[in-house]
Amino acid sequence: MSDRAAAGWFDGQVALVTGGGSGMGAATVRRLVREGCRAVVAVDLSAEGLRHTAEFSEVIDTAVVDISDPAAVDGVFAEALGKHGQIDVVVHAAGIDDPFAKAEILSAAEEKRPVLVTDKVTDEMWRKILAVNLDGTFYVLRAAARAMIPRRSGAIVTIGSSAAFDTFAGYAAYAASKAGVQAMSQSVAKELAHFGIRVNTVAPGPVDTAMAARTPASVREVLAASGARGYASPDELADTIVYLASPGAVNVIGAVVLSNGGRFTA
Repeated sequence: MSDRAAAGWFDGQVALVTGGGSGMGAATVRRLVREGCRAVVAVDLSAEGLRHTAEFSEVIDTAVVDISDPAAVDGVFAEALGKHGQIDVVVHAAGIDDPFAKAEILSAAEEKRPVLVTDKVTDEMWRKILAVNLDGTFYVLRAAARAMIPRRSGAIVTIGSSAAFDTFAGYAAYAASKAGVQAMSQSVAKELAHFGIRVNTVAPGPVDTAMAARTPASVREVLAASGARGYASPDELADTIVYLASPGAVNVIGAVVLSNGGRFTA
């Protein structure tokens, strides 16, 4: 049992975790269960991923939700409140990367030419990344606020990216979406602090997830060598996420916590 579990910081609480079918989200679901939550609602677009997550514990509920659909987001929060009566912790780990940009970056490296992606990005590519990463974060923050304000308590953790601070050429859409996540979360944090609700953001560097596995090998090698440590594990990110959601971080509000293996500081 961890020190946090021993302290009872999550005893009897209800959490909702988006992106709970894989990677950081699934690791966070498991950690919250181990540390005393009486129920954790895992939300993801992948039904298969959610089935794997749910095998960990009977206290895990699952819901297949597209977070870019505001009605679907509102619906899963309403269902969780109806079943469990409260939502104490929200972790928003759902998001997408930019496989087109990654492929173009790889091509440029192989052909030993400058990276040029912006002129090839279609409106549909741009909107998809922003719809999931930025719009989806707004829908989750709004639904979480509506659920938590009446109780005047709660903790929300969003996932940004170190790419918002130190992006690489060709990754404009993803970097912009995550910079927006971080700025929006900080603004909402200042609002909700007056209602006893804390909002913070984790900005990971490279993390060994299924999404990262789609990164071209040459790009992965560069990222792995760019810091004192290689790729972080999802469990290592879950450590930071769960800390920010816990009473141990009671004085941490509106922070963007870098978890990037020392690649840079901000």
